[in-house]
Amino acid sequence: MGMDVTIVGAGIVGAACARALAASGARVTVLESRFPGCGATAAGMGHVVVMDDSPAQLELTGRGRALWNELAADLPAEAEFRGTGTLWVAADDAEMDEARRKGLLLTAAGIASHVLDAGELARSEPNLRAGLAGGLLVPDDAVVYPPPAAAALLATAVAHGATLLRESPVRDVVAADLPPGSVRLDDGRVIHGDAVVVAAGAEAVRLLPGLPVRPRKGHLVITDRAPGFLTRQVIELGYVKRAHDVGTDSVAFNVQPRATGQLLIGSSRQIDVTSRDSDRAILRAMLDRCLDYMPGLAALPAIRAWTGFRAATPDGLPLVGPWEQSPGIWLATGHEGLGITTSLATAEITAAQLMGTPCPLDPSPYLPARLSTAAAAAREHSA
Repeated sequence: MGMDVTIVGAGIVGAACARALAASGARVTVLESRFPGCGATAAGMGHVVVMDDSPAQLELTGRGRALWNELAADLPAEAEFRGTGTLWVAADDAEMDEARRKGLLLTAAGIASHVLDAGELARSEPNLRAGLAGGLLVPDDAVVYPPPAAAALLATAVAHGATLLRESPVRDVVAADLPPGSVRLDDGRVIHGDAVVVAAGAEAVRLLPGLPVRPRKGHLVITDRAPGFLTRQVIELGYVKRAHDVGTDSVAFNVQPRATGQLLIGSSRQIDVTSRDSDRAILRAMLDRCLDYMPGLAALPAIRAWTGFRAATPDGLPLVGPWEQSPGIWLATGHEGLGITTSLATAEITAAQLMGTPCPLDPSPYLPARLSTAAAAAREHSA
């Protein structure tokens, strides 16, 4: 007998989990009250990138990128998957040291990268301003248009027998009168099963109060078409510090060439802001930051700006695995800005744990229980 699994959320992580579980023989029901990929997935850049803030992050993003590159040939054209690579830009000598450190670390992990001097950087992307110190090219990173990619993953899940329900929002996944593994919808219906996978991003906190996830708001801007202006995703090396300092607002230079010839401009992060309205001050700071690195952007008309919410955890790693406080509940959330990259690897881990099959990655760094253990240790230390 197969396992009955209900997935809450049809963003790219939920869609990936549905695909992996359905392919593994589970009977899958996906719940999404609006439309697939309508949340953080629709608001994201779609940068498939290896990150190395920690060994666990490096392993998860590396595996995620490898799975995306394997899947690329099967994605529909509208997913716009392209191997642009990532060009990490160093503004000064200190950041060049960081470029070399990063390059050595990636090389040790079997990930190709090339350090560029100032001249090579200028030839690689002529629209970068003069005077930059150099950079690091990671050629096998990629970009993808997240909503069609999520739809494609979900379509594969449905082809394997999964069911998508879009009739009513989810009211409860945990309640005194709700059996473990079941979900209650707003219209009162209860969907019974063996396990519930909460893949609802920052919305997961509404269903599971006390979950250690905080929303981080981000802004993006898209320009008019400018073919040939940029060939690679370019990011300042200062991004790592700016983007992953969870306690403060930040902006960073981060620009992506789209298949349409448009440019997608980021990035910003605001912690615990709930309004979806654009913040003019932080949007201005973000654009000024990008203009400092790429002055020619000022000549390109901006067509639209929008915001979204990333689900952030205290240690920067996602929550993937059983939620010990509630039997039958499994988490696949807390990916912050790396949900696109790590969605396929998260799905692999989730399916392996639920179906009892071997997993290519050690799941322990991503288990939700790690944060409870860390909190208990901190309390003991302070006592």
